[in-house]
Amino acid sequence: MKPANRVFTSLGTTIFEVMSQLAVKHGSINLGQGFPDVDGPEDLRASAAEAVMAGPNQYPSMMGIPELRQGVADANKRFYGLDVDWQREVMVTSGATEALTDCLLALIEPGDEVVLFEPLYDCYLPIVRLAGGVPKFVRLTPPEWKVDRAALEAAFSDKTKLIVVNNPLNPAGKVYPREELEMIAELCVRHDAYAVCDEVYEHIVFDGAGHIPLMTLPGMRERALRIGSAGKTFSFTGWKIGYVTAAPALLAPVAKAHQFMTFTTTPNLQKAVARGLAKGDDYYASLAGDLEKKRDRLAAGLEAIGIPVAHSAGTYFLTADIGKLGLGDDAEACKRLTIEAGVTAVPVSAFYENDAPRNFVRFCFSKRDEVLDEAVSRLRRYIAGR
Repeated sequence: MKPANRVFTSLGTTIFEVMSQLAVKHGSINLGQGFPDVDGPEDLRASAAEAVMAGPNQYPSMMGIPELRQGVADANKRFYGLDVDWQREVMVTSGATEALTDCLLALIEPGDEVVLFEPLYDCYLPIVRLAGGVPKFVRLTPPEWKVDRAALEAAFSDKTKLIVVNNPLNPAGKVYPREELEMIAELCVRHDAYAVCDEVYEHIVFDGAGHIPLMTLPGMRERALRIGSAGKTFSFTGWKIGYVTAAPALLAPVAKAHQFMTFTTTPNLQKAVARGLAKGDDYYASLAGDLEKKRDRLAAGLEAIGIPVAHSAGTYFLTADIGKLGLGDDAEACKRLTIEAGVTAVPVSAFYENDAPRNFVRFCFSKRDEVLDEAVSRLRRYIAGR
């Protein structure tokens, strides 16, 4: 038989699914896959239920319902001072992964170079290659995760079409400081490149810091495509509601990709998310504040049993150094911790294409306190018994 598409046939199952299935099999506490273990606001769930009963439940506009597109534009103004035309510059998608796919397929042509930071979320590379793009990697190394200017400059060329910037960065928990964002913006302008900005954790930033969209920097308003996610902002990862904000000339081809990808998105969930975006500042402060406490709780627990952690400035994730546990490399250690200790993490090497560090794992802390405490207790007992 003729072969299927080589991009997809060359891939294994995503590491998140692999580790989650292993966790289920062994009754392990799953701190691997990144989702909260409680649902989001009750009023938004009620709003979604009311909307599905009231209808209509037919195709909404391909671009998204007006209420949500207006809500996205208003949020851009409220949080970042961005003036956005909701009719020409906002599109709703069936999740942020679809938004990323639409952006990359719409902008990349075969042979275009695409700058990617490693570690990188696992969907980026297959989509870039599916579009015919040539990846150029810039390595970030734990625990500092700093951008090396010389390495970043070397990744850009006259063939560079775009850079993908995940800020805050999964899996590292890195929040790019302004000076690094300015470096990226400068290179985009110099090389006439676009920036696809995966900012799904924009409201989950800690230690009093604020999120800085790359779009707000000089020269980037017409070059950046900003992607948000209701799943992360409202703790409904199963809802799969994303949104893209971009200048009209950039959004137009992305909308063409969207119309043949999913075409449209569930209307009742869009209505609920529109209501959510208008929530008061207290909601957004508590979202970040509650998760910051969970970060500190898990970090303190891990440090107390001899597992060093890198600082997490945002997202749901902590990176921990398991090199001294003597469990093999990170992939082997994650399997052994799942089977032998009953706690599941994800190997950080899964987020690299080449020459990955092999002694770091990623823990998700967006879980109930008692779950985090039990995970630390299991690890403590396991380490003490070895």
